[in-house]
Amino acid sequence: MNCVEGDVDLIYSGLTKSNSRKVPELLNGRYFEINKKIIGENGAIIAGCIAEVNQWNALYIDALWVSEEYQKRGLGSSLLKEVEAVAAENGCTICHLSTFDFQAKDFYIKHGYEEFGILENSPEGHCRYYLKKKI
Repeated sequence: MNCVEGDVDLIYSGLTKSNSRKVPELLNGRYFEINKKIIGENGAIIAGCIAEVNQWNALYIDALWVSEEYQKRGLGSSLLKEVEAVAAENGCTICHLSTFDFQAKDFYIKHGYEEFGILENSPEGHCRYYLKKKI
């Protein structure tokens, strides 16, 4: 059966309650997003980072993007450092993310991330890498 409005929140809430009974929440159930962007001279977004902090002090980077014409200028590094700094200031101790072989694995490794998993052939002919870093 497909979920209807409100079902997703109920499912997440139930999972969070169940998890909290087994592992205490370090941030008292506090979840927050750290979303940053860089605006170009024309007023358009040229780079951005979407990240979130969970109740166990873990930062998850969901997306980090720099417009192709602005790559290799340090914008991605700047965003990554800024998001990690905000997370660390709020008690985070670890960061994790995933990236593909055609994306930015070497970029993250250059910034201190280490590989802890690989999902092969996802998509077909490519690999998805799971990376982590203590912050």
